[in-house]
Amino acid sequence: MLAKTYSFGIQGLEAYPVTIEVFVSGGLPSTIIVGLPDNAIRESKERVRSAIKNCGYKFEPRRITVNLSPADTKKEGPSFDLAMALGILAATKQINADSLEQFAVLGELSLDGSIHPIRGALAIALAMAHHKTEQPALSSFRGLILPSLNAPEAAIVPDVPLYPVKNLEEVIYLLNNPGLVEPFKADPLKYANALSSYDIDFCDVKGQAYAKRGLEIAAAGGHNVLMLGPPGSGKSMLAKRLVTILPDMTWEETLETTKIHSVMGLLKNDQALVKTRPFRSPHHTSSDIALVGGGSLPKAGEVTLSHNGLLFLDELPEFNRNVLEALRQPLEDRFVTVARASKTLKFPAKFMLVAAMNPCPCGWMTDKRQRCQCTSFQIQKYMSKISGPLLDRIDLHLEVPALPSIELLSSHSQENSLAIKERTTQARLRQHERFARSPIRANAEMNHRQVKEFCPLTSECKSLLKQAIEELNLSARAYDKVLKVARTIADLAKAENIFPEHLAEAIQYRSLDRGLWK
Repeated sequence: MLAKTYSFGIQGLEAYPVTIEVFVSGGLPSTIIVGLPDNAIRESKERVRSAIKNCGYKFEPRRITVNLSPADTKKEGPSFDLAMALGILAATKQINADSLEQFAVLGELSLDGSIHPIRGALAIALAMAHHKTEQPALSSFRGLILPSLNAPEAAIVPDVPLYPVKNLEEVIYLLNNPGLVEPFKADPLKYANALSSYDIDFCDVKGQAYAKRGLEIAAAGGHNVLMLGPPGSGKSMLAKRLVTILPDMTWEETLETTKIHSVMGLLKNDQALVKTRPFRSPHHTSSDIALVGGGSLPKAGEVTLSHNGLLFLDELPEFNRNVLEALRQPLEDRFVTVARASKTLKFPAKFMLVAAMNPCPCGWMTDKRQRCQCTSFQIQKYMSKISGPLLDRIDLHLEVPALPSIELLSSHSQENSLAIKERTTQARLRQHERFARSPIRANAEMNHRQVKEFCPLTSECKSLLKQAIEELNLSARAYDKVLKVARTIADLAKAENIFPEHLAEAIQYRSLDRGLWK
């Protein structure tokens, strides 16, 4: 007896339809799964057998062949457990096979028949809505059967009826009585209107007015930042609070971010949306694959997990040089392409890079209160891990000096994140209006042609920029970076054009590294 069920698999960040064919025949009792399954799928036959028996149904001692189609695509993960169990029950005529073909089925089975949540439910719901218009077989589906804990995230897609279930018995009741069970109803606007909140605030940081101003500019224009200063000056503290002054994510950004976190299994139970911008801080021992993605079965890396948010690299020179060099392409193109013999996958990587480092191995070179013990060779070796091309891709270089005692002991209240966020949000709104006819949404994303169009310079500005290029030996990329930062400073000042004071402030954020790397 042959039965078919339908499900979805995940490749990269995208879902694709999978047809599961189950054939039960005579012969020695065995269960064979074909169609390029991974180890988790091969082991599913034990979970399926136990779940069927523990729910009071028969698992007949016959030869069972399960085929996962398309057969030339590698399948991974336990999300096919439920579909395979239902296929076996339908092939042995224990449930209604006709109603089974009306649903796509997802779920990992426990030995007692309960259903665990799976990864990528939102991506699968989006793919199902998309494929309905392309594949007639999917357009006839009544809905998607999935674990109950995955229902809130999948409910964001309004065009897909959802039938959340907790165990195998509920699924069988649904299939035997399809007209008696109503689909899951949720209000996407309820999740969309939820406010983002943080436990930290910029008012916690004392002093550092120069660094705070630089980070405000970075947040307003989406610029990359490098902070340099001695230990304990507040670099990490500032970096962690930068996310609190970024404008709230748009609906499209929220959907993109939630989809990535869903596929990577980072959503909490019953969590529908990721409302706060991601903040990722990988350890300096991370590999290049962990950072940018890849592997034999390509997975997203930290740059993709920080999409629409921040990637914080603390102790930047402690990272391996090949790891840092791997960042050059995603910083420039805002996506990562992973090519393999059978498939080329593209991962989004639109993130702000925030890096922090000491000026030397001991950390005290720029601190007047401590004496630096490093030799010139040690300092050169330490700094050489950061290449010129990588440094060129960082828009603002901020010096964060050690705080004097008068600042530490001061009880003067500091400006909070909400007040700063109001200014950065207004600046971003001006940028959205400026780039309304293009896919970019922030000044940092402008290409050279757009820089020429949206950053016109007066003769006074050109003279000032010419002097800066000659004295600081700025590259062509650094030239564009200066103009982008100047455009953001002008947006914060509510100015239509770039004035010399805006350009002068932007230039000073490029001078720090030139004094140390030469």
